[in-house]
Amino acid sequence: MRPRVKRGPAARSKGTAGNENRRFEGERSNFNRHSEDTNARPRRSFRGGNAEDNSRPRRSFRDRKPFEGRERGRRVNPDGDYAVAPKVKVRKPQGSKSVTKQPSSPDTIRLNRFIANSGVCSRREADEYISAGVVTVNGEVVTELGVKVHRDDDVRFNGERLKGEKKVYIIMNKPKDFVTTTSDPHAEKSVMDLISKEMCPERVFPVGRLDKSTTGVLLFTNDGALTETLTHPSYERKKIYQVVLDKNLKKSDFEKILSGIELEDGFIAADALSYLEEKEDHLGIEIHSGRNRIVRRIFESFGYSVKRLDRVYFAGLTKKDLRRGQWRFLTEREIGILKMGSYE
Repeated sequence: MRPRVKRGPAARSKGTAGNENRRFEGERSNFNRHSEDTNARPRRSFRGGNAEDNSRPRRSFRDRKPFEGRERGRRVNPDGDYAVAPKVKVRKPQGSKSVTKQPSSPDTIRLNRFIANSGVCSRREADEYISAGVVTVNGEVVTELGVKVHRDDDVRFNGERLKGEKKVYIIMNKPKDFVTTTSDPHAEKSVMDLISKEMCPERVFPVGRLDKSTTGVLLFTNDGALTETLTHPSYERKKIYQVVLDKNLKKSDFEKILSGIELEDGFIAADALSYLEEKEDHLGIEIHSGRNRIVRRIFESFGYSVKRLDRVYFAGLTKKDLRRGQWRFLTEREIGILKMGSYE
């Protein structure tokens, strides 16, 4: 029996290295044999096909039809048919229920507007409260925006039932140095300060704007539909102003204002223009445009400075019997004229 011989670490590493060298020599000989064999199978080209085969026609990228088999919002099945891409499902908060949206009708109103008309907050804030899940309609939590409710629905905010306010319409003779805004932390005096909360507890908003130095007719209401009708540029409601300039208006400039001028925001022409009290620096101007500071910019474009600007007519309303800073509720007849638009 042949005795076993224990090898040390050096001997074992030497034997392993010898085996590795022999294996490397065998692989190198195989590589040389294949490279010398001209009949061996050629390697495949990166571009496809055999490297020596140049007869195969290649399809140019330009030959492809742009976005072939694609349509917006669709994808192509393996069969070649079009299939609509799946819609992403949005998870709603647990415990919330969606209220079926009602079709538009005079008896329905958007939920955020209903809340805002109740005097709780603005529409934007109402949307945040709805998303937070603190608003219920007929006992169900509503978190979906854009839902419409009936005016007699049980709408609650933090458990307290809200009641839609009645529509209110106010006309004011705006005084000078009051800003036309509902909230401005930098304004010392606002037109909202002139409306008594005891006489008018409803939350009303000014219709349009008069700048701080302009006086005259200013309308207030909580009727959003009427506000949009009176202020949207496409409706072009008639307005009449009395203007006092720092100097006499030239006849040539008088004619140019009537024929029309080009301002930085477009063409504008006065509908009517006249001198008042036989003074060439006192004028009356009629205009339908609702662009910002349009009357002042018209005269400033000719080098005049407007010393006083007073609006005496707006959408069929005047400031008759109202002193500066005074206001009153509109009569039923005046409200009807506003809603029907039966004025110039």
